Amino acid sequence: MYSIQVQRKSAIPIKRQIYQKIRDQIFTGVLTAGVALPSTRELAEQIKVSRNTVCEAYEMLIAEGFVLHRQGAPTRIAEGLQLETALEKKIEIKVRKKPHYIVDFQTGRPDLKRFPQYLWQQMMHKTTATLQLDDFGYSNPQGLITLRSEISAWLLRSKGLSVQEQDIFISSGATQALHLISNLLGGHGNKIAIEDPCNQGVLKTILNTGCSIEPIPVDEHGIQTELLNKTKVRAVYTTPSHQFPLGGILPAVRRAALVRYAKANEAYLVEDDYDSEFRYLGDPIAPLYAMAPNKVIYIGTFSKTLFPAIRIGYVILPQELQADWCELRLHTDVQNTPFEQAALAEFLRTRKFDRHIRSMKKLYGERRTVLLEALKFHFADTWRSWGDAAGLHLAIEFQKGNFDSDFFGRCKRNGLKITSVDYHGIQKGRHLNKLLLGYGHLEPEEIQKGIGILHSVMKK
Repeated sequence: MYSIQVQRKSAIPIKRQIYQKIRDQIFTGVLTAGVALPSTRELAEQIKVSRNTVCEAYEMLIAEGFVLHRQGAPTRIAEGLQLETALEKKIEIKVRKKPHYIVDFQTGRPDLKRFPQYLWQQMMHKTTATLQLDDFGYSNPQGLITLRSEISAWLLRSKGLSVQEQDIFISSGATQALHLISNLLGGHGNKIAIEDPCNQGVLKTILNTGCSIEPIPVDEHGIQTELLNKTKVRAVYTTPSHQFPLGGILPAVRRAALVRYAKANEAYLVEDDYDSEFRYLGDPIAPLYAMAPNKVIYIGTFSKTLFPAIRIGYVILPQELQADWCELRLHTDVQNTPFEQAALAEFLRTRKFDRHIRSMKKLYGERRTVLLEALKFHFADTWRSWGDAAGLHLAIEFQKGNFDSDFFGRCKRNGLKITSVDYHGIQKGRHLNKLLLGYGHLEPEEIQKGIGILHSVMKK
């Protein structure tokens, strides 16, 4: 028999090592169908282990059908188990090394260093201790009532939005919310209109559900609503408070046009309010939802305001979609875990969330100023920023920019990670002179250094 070597210091028990070695030799054809295994005594002596250990390994092989055993007869390999030949080479999977960047202008990243981690841990401990036994079982896919109640209160005091807690549905982040909405609305040959350009993650989420899409171009004010009249869709995905990636605020006349379109075509408006809390000139923009609650599906998230790993988002749904949402959520992943939900509810109830938002808004505003000053210092008046003073990124247009793959290759070689607006375009080639600069997670000196590298690369 092919030799078996056991590793006595391994965390894997010796009996399982023996089982795995024999199983692998069966799969590779070293041990073929009908071949008799040595007796348990013989194998135990050969590899210097106790006979009981070998017996236990053989019992595992017998239980799973790898070998056949009859009283008084040798234990033999079963038929039909060979998966590859002994000479067949295994495919070696090479893991790509993550490139090291001196400065990474990735968009949508909050500053995790400023998150009050210790306070969050305290709240997790406190709220977990107060959960009832029923909370540890399967619960309503709508989410904890305490969290939905606090989100309702937060929306009222921060955006003047009056929403009943029964219309709020907790999700595992905005991505899952969009996935469920696409499944609810995108079937039966229905199309979803989507802003162009839009977040690539959003686009892929919708496409991965099998939905057909209809790209609608965006200008500096947002989605061009007059182009919607040329098509009929089941839903329109839009970011009216801070268009991603160009940053515009959708004006009232276009918001009204969206609502009229939805009513005339029995469609829904999917409003993704991904970072409107961080607006640096004035109060947050009033959501589109306030204009037509029965036609707007509002998506909110805590990934940008707190930390991405929290995986808690929420959706405000018109009543006619609520039963279907619960049914779909129930058979997707049932529910969010109660522990983070309870901690977040407490974070909102005690107004710690409000204070954190105010603190981060001030910090991000200062970093935005640093970015604009660095651009002015290095590039004078050869550029302009798009959009409103909000969010965690800027879209910058360069007068003579034409950012191709060669340019981004040079950026990478110089330790700079940066993305073009055109990367997020559905129809490519329309925004080749615009770059996206995410700054929320960067210290001022990192922002200045990054713009210096960008200037050097563009100069060459």
